[in-house]
Amino acid sequence: MNRLLLVALLLAASLATAQETLTPPASLVLDGVPPISADMVEQIKPYSGFRLHRLMSWHPTRREMLVRGRTGGTSQVQLVSAPGVKPVAVTHFADAVNRASYQPTHGEYFVFAQAEGGNEVFQLKRYDIATDEVTAFSPAGERATGGTWNRAGDRFVYAAQMIDRNNPDHVARTAVHVVDPMKPRGDRIVARFEGGTWTSFRFSEDGRRLVFIEFVSVNESHLWTMEIATGKRRRVTRHGKDGPVAYADAYFSRDGKGLFATSDRGSEYRRLVYIRLAGGAERPLTTHIRHDVENLEISFDAGRIAFVTNEAGSHVLRFLDLKTLKELPRPPLVDGVIAGLEWRAKSDEVAFSISSARAASDVFSYDYKANRLTRWTNGNSPEVNTSEFAEPILVKWRSFDGLEISGFLYRPPARFTGKRPVLINIHGGPESQARPGFIGRFNYFVGELGITVIYPNVRGSSGFGKTFMKLDNGMKREDAVKDIGALLDWIGEQPALDADRVGIMGGSYGGYMALASAYQFADRIAGAQSSVGISNVATFLENTESYRRDLRRAEYGDERDPAVRAYLESISPLTHADKIAKPLFVVQGLNDPRVPYTEAEQIVATLKRRGTPVWFMLARDEGHGFAKKANSDYLFYATVEFARRTLLK
Repeated sequence: MNRLLLVALLLAASLATAQETLTPPASLVLDGVPPISADMVEQIKPYSGFRLHRLMSWHPTRREMLVRGRTGGTSQVQLVSAPGVKPVAVTHFADAVNRASYQPTHGEYFVFAQAEGGNEVFQLKRYDIATDEVTAFSPAGERATGGTWNRAGDRFVYAAQMIDRNNPDHVARTAVHVVDPMKPRGDRIVARFEGGTWTSFRFSEDGRRLVFIEFVSVNESHLWTMEIATGKRRRVTRHGKDGPVAYADAYFSRDGKGLFATSDRGSEYRRLVYIRLAGGAERPLTTHIRHDVENLEISFDAGRIAFVTNEAGSHVLRFLDLKTLKELPRPPLVDGVIAGLEWRAKSDEVAFSISSARAASDVFSYDYKANRLTRWTNGNSPEVNTSEFAEPILVKWRSFDGLEISGFLYRPPARFTGKRPVLINIHGGPESQARPGFIGRFNYFVGELGITVIYPNVRGSSGFGKTFMKLDNGMKREDAVKDIGALLDWIGEQPALDADRVGIMGGSYGGYMALASAYQFADRIAGAQSSVGISNVATFLENTESYRRDLRRAEYGDERDPAVRAYLESISPLTHADKIAKPLFVVQGLNDPRVPYTEAEQIVATLKRRGTPVWFMLARDEGHGFAKKANSDYLFYATVEFARRTLLK
């Protein structure tokens, strides 16, 4: 009897223990990651309920739109039939939908892009609204990118790249397709390119020509035009007097005699310009604005260009009159980060997504003539008061060479007293930028754990001029890591911050920065977390997908050059793994085409051999970052646990 009682008690204890921890998703491979407490999950849950919405496409004849939002565990196409009406899911796939656009005259179907398991091999598909039928029309196994309609809505242009993961020396080949999605068999290849990156194809208003971009690097690109009927093409732009020029967002003018685009020719910042195709100097249209023009959308119906400028990380929505080419009065919007712009056909209304520190990404529209702003979606979590979220504080410090570096600091509430631990979160790219937008679940670190979070913009970040963006290229890579060292110095000078409890994390290039900081500042940090990060720059360049390799070599250097390879290996965290002394958390997606999973495996294996504390999380159904909610939730719980163990104890 006593024996049976003992067995029953042990079984009950075992069941209670099982109930107190969270079962990880079956797709995750965990090594060294401790069990996650169910109590902690309940505490974090309110911060996991945000539903971010991104604009996808206006309906061409009705005032309704498609948005991208989470349905179940992934982001899918949703329909918003009127402002404020709850979005209705249209697609229900296991994998996320990347983008979608209505056929632009009747809207009886839309085209969308989808990849499997995060591999980024996107295939284009047609969704017929009346029947819910889905028809793929881009080549299977090829990576379809871009995709825009002609004015008549009977042709769609996209680019496709062959993928050969078994051949690391495979040269990227791009085919440009023009197709009527209702007649996939009529798909026609109008041009082929070998090597390089060819992107952003758009039709002229008469549908006879294409404008597109040869993207060499973030600092150099060229505009081209092509006759669709003959395939004859010509390069429109050339280098400037002071070197390469970067172009983006190219559109034909209505009469087809010129192009509107952004350009940094003769300027530190990208400006809106007009380029005559017959020749002559390009005409800058926004010389009065000393900020990057980052996105633009033209409406010949409204007679305006909508564009946004990057001003200290926030976006400002602006308008230009197409007749006078002069800027019009700006709309009264709150500060935020804007994503995407699209004019509604035959109207004066432009839609966009916007987020801020206290508001998740939601879709709004602005009617210029009526001066009316309309909110279409609301993704805030009802379980948490976002009005209490910390507002970002712009902070600045001097680096080793006197260069001013800046970042955004999120300060915990006043109830947390004493010196606060710090988490430094470094953005990817490196040609990206930390912005004062919505940090989502990371508000839990600030508001509930009392951790100060800093998002730095080290040299090489965008938004600070083209000179600043070039300061980490090639043999200057370690200078960006030194910017983090200078930030650690600055933290040590702040009476409210605890320099003995600092953690560093980042994703992609930010993951490389976290790993580099882990060995360079081993005695100054408490731990580091790298998500899809680079551990050896040379092997990363060899193994990243072919369609990205030339772009990355322009940024990091060409590993095929022995001298460059020697430098890249000398700065790689894998080379200095023996110096990593503090706990490390490594996160990776198995299907990552950008930073292959081998980058994570090799640093983890090396650290384990040396006995260095390391957690490893591998998702078999993810790529460059975790897109599925179950995976990303579990990753966040583990991230919180790692921070608790390294920063709060």
